[in-house]
Amino acid sequence: MLLLTEGQMSDHTGAKLLYPQMPEADTLIADKGYDSDEFRDALEAKGIAPCIPPKRNRRRAIPFDKVLYKQRHKIENMFGRLKDWRRVSTRYDRCAHTFFSAICIAATVIFWL
Repeated sequence: MLLLTEGQMSDHTGAKLLYPQMPEADTLIADKGYDSDEFRDALEAKGIAPCIPPKRNRRRAIPFDKVLYKQRHKIENMFGRLKDWRRVSTRYDRCAHTFFSAICIAATVIFWL
């Protein structure tokens, strides 16, 4: 499932759109932007273990697997490589469909290189 949201939308709000289409998985690794009780409950209802570090303003600390969380750098590296493409990093395209197509082309070329 791929979802392109507007730049001003928070991660938590965008994640709400994905609740019905969440695939089966053992664990979901996400950053602090996805830390909310609602999102954690939705994951656990689907049988997915969240690996999300707690935000600083959380009253009770929630444990997470720090070793598994370190694997998230692979996704961050992928976004960094996508942003090497000027068209993607500056978002010249106004139409979401055209912008998403540019992302797909860049990802395909990066995959083959």
